[in-house]
Amino acid sequence: MDMGKQIKEGLLTRNPAAVQLLGLCAALAVTTTLRGGLGMGLCALMVLTLSNGILSLLREYIPKQIRLLTTVAVVATLGAVADLVIQAFLPGLMEELGLFLPLLGVICVLLGQGGAFAWENSAGSSLIEGLCQGVGYTLVLSLVGLFRELLGKGSFGSGMLNGGRGLQVFDPQYAAGGMVLPVGGFLVLAFVIALIRVAADRAGRPRKRKGAAKG
Repeated sequence: MDMGKQIKEGLLTRNPAAVQLLGLCAALAVTTTLRGGLGMGLCALMVLTLSNGILSLLREYIPKQIRLLTTVAVVATLGAVADLVIQAFLPGLMEELGLFLPLLGVICVLLGQGGAFAWENSAGSSLIEGLCQGVGYTLVLSLVGLFRELLGKGSFGSGMLNGGRGLQVFDPQYAAGGMVLPVGGFLVLAFVIALIRVAADRAGRPRKRKGAAKG
């Protein structure tokens, strides 16, 4: 399969959050900060990529009747591993992600749409597909977290940058505190989805050739 097409689809034309509208509960719940959005996105990226590769390798040995069950088992196992790793090494991020980290397996089954791509394609293509879809999902969550944290607190990168204090852009007294509330999440998510869809629309338009005759 065309790798360039997979990248374009994952980021723009078939972005799981912005176009397919999957995993939006997590996109709203964990994106009050850039760290939360980026952390959740990277966990999903890891689970999607590895599960796609594993399922593709198993496709010759697993009957069609139990493929969905196998998908759930593989994704849930990888999600549990991600949960344990975050608990062990990034307890601060664990507190921020809360309930949605243990639910990562469910989210990734939705994002991977039951491993449909992996069951029909080679391991290499499946790994790239999982990676592209994961990057697309991470992009949406990171942008939403960045905008919400910046507009709601006047800073961004808390827990990651400047010794964990984040980078202060403007005085917090001028920040719109509602942006870190659910209503702010809906507004920012809608803006990010619109932004990505506009970019996808432009990327899908045929380019005019230079020097073409004017009609």
